Amino acid sequence: MTSDDSSSPPNAYGGQTAGGLPGQPPTGGYPVQIPINGGNIWDPRLGAPGWAPQQPYSPPPPPVVQQTRGLSPYGMPARHSWEIPLLVIVVIITVIAYLFALLLLLTGNAGQLTLILVSAPLVVYLIRGMTYATQRLNGVKMSPTQFPEGYRMVVEAAARFGMAKVPDAYVVTGNGQINAFASGHGFRRFVVVYSDLFEIGGAARDPDALAFIIGHEVGHIAAGHVSYWRQLGMFAGSYVPILGNSLIRAQEYTADNHGFCNRPQGAPGAMSTLAAGKYLNRLVGFGEMADRAAQEKGFFVWIINAMATHPVLTWRMWALRDRSRHGKMFWRPSPPPAPIMPAPYGGYQPPKPVGYGGPPPGYGDTYQEYRPS
Repeated sequence: MTSDDSSSPPNAYGGQTAGGLPGQPPTGGYPVQIPINGGNIWDPRLGAPGWAPQQPYSPPPPPVVQQTRGLSPYGMPARHSWEIPLLVIVVIITVIAYLFALLLLLTGNAGQLTLILVSAPLVVYLIRGMTYATQRLNGVKMSPTQFPEGYRMVVEAAARFGMAKVPDAYVVTGNGQINAFASGHGFRRFVVVYSDLFEIGGAARDPDALAFIIGHEVGHIAAGHVSYWRQLGMFAGSYVPILGNSLIRAQEYTADNHGFCNRPQGAPGAMSTLAAGKYLNRLVGFGEMADRAAQEKGFFVWIINAMATHPVLTWRMWALRDRSRHGKMFWRPSPPPAPIMPAPYGGYQPPKPVGYGGPPPGYGDTYQEYRPS
């Protein structure tokens, strides 16, 4: 019998041993015979052909730096200074609104807004439960075999923030949108990442930026932002102009601090992707855009920031670059005496026009003048 005619005996898994010991699972995800129709498929218990088990992974330890006054390893408090004061104010307003709504209900003067407030505990519970069920039914759950790079980043962030349990993580189709969010239901917590942050093969499009974004979302969970009781206490804040959105902005700054502590080098890439998208993000000058936070001013600039649920990008970039203070909430940053850092053009040069033959006689080379040094 020649080597071409030899075959390994079938094992208990229904496939060939593929060079392994009899009775052991195949090592390469070889096809198994289907007794019904005679077709060949790969064994789902072993993974697709070419798949190999993931190596045991341990997240890198946090930097060993002892800071005073509860500062993070990068000298920045993990929680924004405005978050707790605004939370206390919003919770007090919510409690007063609940009591007033109950009083109107008992006196028979309940209106539509009163009914909404009274039913808020049930509404919040149902929304959280349906959001979680949607991810469980439609999302791709990150694991050592599905989006393993993203899964490792979630494990790393949870360990870095001292969380007792790693939250679930799901990938959903982004349809061109760049987004991620964190939520919870009951005692379960989860993170959702849009698919456009990954390449076609499942690897991270920008690993550092994705690690920052995942650290940001896991930071929401670590800081207690997705708690049922917290969200219930903030329910009336959405009806108070500026106040409710300001609290959410402070929470976003807190989550940015967590993302920065998890992967500081990913902050420029993450913000550039939010600014220009996944294809043009490398053309964004992080420092140049952050400088505009101190330059752009006016009444409508203030209004846009005050009504936003997330810090405006220029202010957000400034806060991620200047780690000596908290991100600005209501007033634009003060311009520095000198530029903090040059705009990272990364060697980009604008293309010359087609048929460019040099400047006209008597004129300087405007192309050379425009090209960044």
